[in-house]
Amino acid sequence: MSRAIPFEFVLEALEPLKPHTKPMFGWTGVYSGNTILFILADGARGGADRGVWVATTSEHHESLKQELPSMRSLIKFGPGPTAWQVLPADGEAFEDEVLRACELVLRGDARIGKIPKSRLAPKLRKVKRAARPTSSRAGRSPRISKKK
Repeated sequence: MSRAIPFEFVLEALEPLKPHTKPMFGWTGVYSGNTILFILADGARGGADRGVWVATTSEHHESLKQELPSMRSLIKFGPGPTAWQVLPADGEAFEDEVLRACELVLRGDARIGKIPKSRLAPKLRKVKRAARPTSSRAGRSPRISKKK
């Protein structure tokens, strides 16, 4: 038996992109190709973060907040700003703002959407891996041994 998708109007609004969904954290992830756009978080587990989670990065928060005023950081991840943002379901303009976010996606706005690390092209993963230090001690100061 499949679970009902919360906030199904999001999928309807994104229909021209042929979005698909995947279960994520007990909620529903909304994708276009390999790009995650939103997480639809409803029900008791959503708590204060019940609503539509927006896949974005911190550099886009301020400009997106001008268009989506109720957008805020997730409470679930602790104090301080989070890359993922939420349009809270209990907001006065919830549906209007979610539909506005969908319009931005349909117009190709690069501020919304991320390619999950597991979806990065294998070549890109290799390049990123090669850029990391190879030794667990790399980047640390050398051990200083005390003479007895």
